[in-house]
Amino acid sequence: MMSTLRDSLVSAARPLAGMWVCSGSPMVAEICAGGGGLDWLLIDMEHAANGLESVLVQLRAVAAYPVDAVVRVPSDDPVVIKQVLDLGARTILVPLVSSAAQAREVVAAAHYPPRGWRGVGSALSRSVRWNRVDDYLTEAAAHVSVLVQVETVEAVAAASEIAAVDGVDGVFVGPSDLAASMGLIGQQTHPDVMAAVHSALTDVTAGGVPAGVNAFDPAVADAYMQAGASFVLVGADVALLARASESLATRFIPGDDAARSSY
Repeated sequence: MMSTLRDSLVSAARPLAGMWVCSGSPMVAEICAGGGGLDWLLIDMEHAANGLESVLVQLRAVAAYPVDAVVRVPSDDPVVIKQVLDLGARTILVPLVSSAAQAREVVAAAHYPPRGWRGVGSALSRSVRWNRVDDYLTEAAAHVSVLVQVETVEAVAAASEIAAVDGVDGVFVGPSDLAASMGLIGQQTHPDVMAAVHSALTDVTAGGVPAGVNAFDPAVADAYMQAGASFVLVGADVALLARASESLATRFIPGDDAARSSY
C-alpha cells in the first residue's frame, strides 16, 4: 500500500522535518526531495504559482524518493480537493480551517460515499493508477491522509474540537496568519503569537492527534518540537534561494545594501 504522512507520523521516532516547495518547478522539487533525508515536502497551491498540471509533474518528480509529498490545496473547495487527490496526492493540507464543522466538511470532501462525497473517477485518475490499484474504492481511506491548518484566533480556540473530528489525521498551525489574526502581522515570533501556537499544539496533542507547525528559525523550530510538534516545516525553496542570492550579492558586488535590495 502507498504510504501517507499519517503512516510516517505513526512510525516516527522523532519529529518529521519538512520543506516548503513553492517555486512550481519539478526540478527544484526533485532537488529538495533528494536533499539528504528530509522527511516531507509541502507542494503549495495556496500562495505559490501552482496549478493542477504543475502539481502533477512535481508529484511525479518526487515519487522516486523516500519522502512524503503533501499538497496544500488553495482552499476547502471540494472540487479542488477531489482533483488533487485524483492526481495522486496521498496527503493534503487544507488552510484556514477554523471550526470542527468546517473540518468535517473537509474530511467528507476527501472521502468516497458513504463517508463523504468525493466523486468517483478511478478509471480516469492517477491516484488509482487507472484502476490498477486493487480494492482502492473500498479501501480509499487508507490511501488518503487529511491535515487541516489552524491559523486564526478562532481556530486556536477551537483546536481541540477540530482535532477530535473523525478523519482529521493532523493539525498544522500557521503562525503567519495567526499573527495577522492577532493584530501582530509579520511578528510570527512575538511572545503572544508563540504562546498561541503552544496552546494549539497542547490542545491538539492532548487528543492524541499529531500537531505540526511552520518555523524557519531553527531555534523556534526546536522549541516547537520540544513542545510536542511532530511535523515541522523548517524552510522553503524560494526563501533559501532568495537568501543565498542576497548572500552572493553581498559578498561579490560592492555598493549600497539598501539600493541592492530595492525592487
